[in-house]
Amino acid sequence: MPPIRPAIPLLLLPALLAAPSSALPGEPPRPPAALYPDYPSETPTTVEVADDFWDYERRVAEIPMRDGVKLHTVILVPKGAARAPILLTRTPYDADTMTERNASAHLGPAIHGYDHATDVVVEGGYIRVVQDVRGKFGSEGDYVMNRPLSGPQNPTPVDHSTDTWDTIDWLVANVPESNGRVGILGISYDGFTPLMALVDPHPALKVAVPMNPMVDGWRGDDWFHNGAFRQSGMPYIWEQQATRKNEIAWYSSHYDDYDLYLAAGSAGELGRRRGLEQVGFWRKIVAHPSYDAYWRDQAVDRILAERPLGVPVLLVHSLWDQEDIYGAPAVYDALEPKDAGNDRVFLVMGPWRHGQAIRDGSSLGAIRFGSDTALTFRREILAPFLAQYLKEGAPRADLA
Repeated sequence: MPPIRPAIPLLLLPALLAAPSSALPGEPPRPPAALYPDYPSETPTTVEVADDFWDYERRVAEIPMRDGVKLHTVILVPKGAARAPILLTRTPYDADTMTERNASAHLGPAIHGYDHATDVVVEGGYIRVVQDVRGKFGSEGDYVMNRPLSGPQNPTPVDHSTDTWDTIDWLVANVPESNGRVGILGISYDGFTPLMALVDPHPALKVAVPMNPMVDGWRGDDWFHNGAFRQSGMPYIWEQQATRKNEIAWYSSHYDDYDLYLAAGSAGELGRRRGLEQVGFWRKIVAHPSYDAYWRDQAVDRILAERPLGVPVLLVHSLWDQEDIYGAPAVYDALEPKDAGNDRVFLVMGPWRHGQAIRDGSSLGAIRFGSDTALTFRREILAPFLAQYLKEGAPRADLA
């Protein structure tokens, strides 16, 4: 007796017969048939933005690293630029968002916000480049918090130093409007990446400006402050590592965070109840509560103290930095003895909170200073310092 085959419901036969055949191997997928061919959608399948009114050109590149991983990079070129220097920032905070702050045809409003020192970028005519670090947002690869240098704590051949080298090498070869000179700057985590670029700097890297950088995560930057764990960093750790694009928020359950920590009883218990053990960096925090080799070997001031000084550095420190109060002065202490001419390593300290050096510096909370201290810094120190090393024929900055 032949096997009984299941019957196809008659109602399904018309649908099966009408379904378009799938694309052959190697062919692009075919678009679905219009539901109402005689009354099609008014939304195009693809659209191009007309940029005739823009004063800059936006380019996107997936830059290959030495291990084949491609890093998502946004390049903003002022229209008419020629032999212009590049200002690079490498970030885990989404290059697309950071370069599209506002829907504007003008570069200033488009980038105004975190990390940019917008007035310096726009008035200086710089090519602005922002890149997602590996494993975050548009970039390929695996994300590791403050990825250590290749070595005992990182068994791979790639790190922030190599990725910066490869990125700069690509930029100077593929951005024809540039003069081949690159500066790197950033705040906090984005201030940590310029320091890592100094480990083995590319010849085209001419200057670095780390602002409020993460340097030693136990002695005073972000995670611990002299051994005291900062519970306020737990939401950051969760959101930064739970997904590539920070898509799962740390939820609020108490009106006051103090009540949240009190109800949990300890940071470890709160981490367990919130599922933080699922993310790799939290497990490292729990495993290394004391200042052991895990923290010492990653301390950037210790690392740079063992390297030659090859690139001029302007370190920026906020005296009321609530997050990274340790880093900039510690790096200055490590590098200044190498500056025999006293003209390559500088430390700026201002009456600011974290990241305020690129914002309004006329006040700190209720305290008013009578002038915009941050604007003074950018105009009289940051802009001429960058220009000295990045612009052809620029005068020497007077930082005395």
